[in-house]
Amino acid sequence: MSRRQDTVRGHTLIEFVIAMALGLIVTAGVIALYRSQRAAFDHAGDAMRIREAGLTSLMLIGQQLQMAGFVPADVMGYAAPAGLFGCSGGRPTGADDSPGCEALVGRSDGVVVRYVGDVISTWPSASGQATDCLGQVITASNAALGAQGVPVVNRFFARASGSTGEPELYCEGNGKAGSAQPLVEGVERVRLKYWVSGAGGALEASAVPTDRWAKVVAVDVCVLVRGAPAGQRSRYVDCDGVSGLGADYRARQAFSRRVAIRNQTENAL
Repeated sequence: MSRRQDTVRGHTLIEFVIAMALGLIVTAGVIALYRSQRAAFDHAGDAMRIREAGLTSLMLIGQQLQMAGFVPADVMGYAAPAGLFGCSGGRPTGADDSPGCEALVGRSDGVVVRYVGDVISTWPSASGQATDCLGQVITASNAALGAQGVPVVNRFFARASGSTGEPELYCEGNGKAGSAQPLVEGVERVRLKYWVSGAGGALEASAVPTDRWAKVVAVDVCVLVRGAPAGQRSRYVDCDGVSGLGADYRARQAFSRRVAIRNQTENAL
């Protein structure tokens, strides 16, 4: 074999090794780019899910709070409990007209919203009857009917699901007592503070005297929503304004709004 042939083969081997090295570098770069883009996509998707859950929760709770104490104009002399009742770090339990509180592990606040329902103030069923927060029909068998309209009692709180372990916003309506159902996934905690007529600031539910629930004119609502495991710890500010670091590698975000209680304003003056 000639020296020229050996030289040509030597150059070919070197070029092959260089080409392999360059190919590996390019492949590694492509994989790194893919992973970073995938991580960014997952982060953006998780952030969107968190935001959607937070805003949806505020809308659902806020819509019901705005109905608190509502009585249709054609209902005369209707005697009913105050439109609101709250629990600090617990869920409402017991009778609709005299509820109590049961502590929750997640320290989420709960609230009872009462008003008189008809086909205008609630989503009517297929048969034209008033419904609760879960779309359940409220009939004479599960609610004390007034001369006109139907008492609606909806209870909101957040807790971990018994089946999935994920925190969720729940509502229990008086269409079927004792049948709380999840509405929004990811809601870890609900925080509620009440503006009572004559008080100097917003109060925890535990600080509102029993005879002052009819004097609540606004409610500060905050929900803390958590996302999917993200592989890294992230900081967040909770509903009390306290900064925290997610030890479970999940992102969190708090959403809040103030809701005016329009139907109790006259009673508060």
